[in-house]
Amino acid sequence: MSDFSDYKITTNTRFIIYFRIKNMRKLLNRELGRKTVEQFRKADKSPFIVILDNVRSQSNVGSIFRTADAFLTEAIYLCGITSQPPQREIQKTALGATESVVWKYYSKTIDAVSDLKKEGYKIIGVEQAEGSVGLQDMQLDKGEKYALVFGNEVNGVAQEVLDICDGCTEIPQFGTKHSFNIAVSVGIVLWELNKNLIPTGVDR
Repeated sequence: MSDFSDYKITTNTRFIIYFRIKNMRKLLNRELGRKTVEQFRKADKSPFIVILDNVRSQSNVGSIFRTADAFLTEAIYLCGITSQPPQREIQKTALGATESVVWKYYSKTIDAVSDLKKEGYKIIGVEQAEGSVGLQDMQLDKGEKYALVFGNEVNGVAQEVLDICDGCTEIPQFGTKHSFNIAVSVGIVLWELNKNLIPTGVDR
């Protein structure tokens, strides 16, 4: 018996898409080959720091830590009213990622951005703004380091912070809503910017 199944999806009368999909067994957690915290800390990181500009939800902060861990993000900078670990609501969604991902707190986002600029980072605001570049069109320079600024759930990235960014990117949207949840935005942006850095066939 073949271990492949045929699937047919009819989108309309003109287009028919076929998929030939192998039957797959779900992996157990012990088979995933994930790093220990110590291995994570020693591993080469992706060239990104995430800056959270006055993010109010601790659940969002925890989710962002978990996503940052998944993409081997260099660090998270928590700014302004953004809560810092250990907090119960952060821990619930971070699932231990606050132990692996390096973080730093600044009372003012603009100070975090200024310090990173001095260290040679290019600062990219993630915001709907005049002159923003669609995320799908973002071009990264090899060898450069980037800090990605994500803003408050209601007000977005502060204008004074955008004013000193080196660039701005925007996630395309096609529905009725004006924005994504910030934790979702971080996942989309980190995946899109990381995917060209991941070698084909890389192990988990």
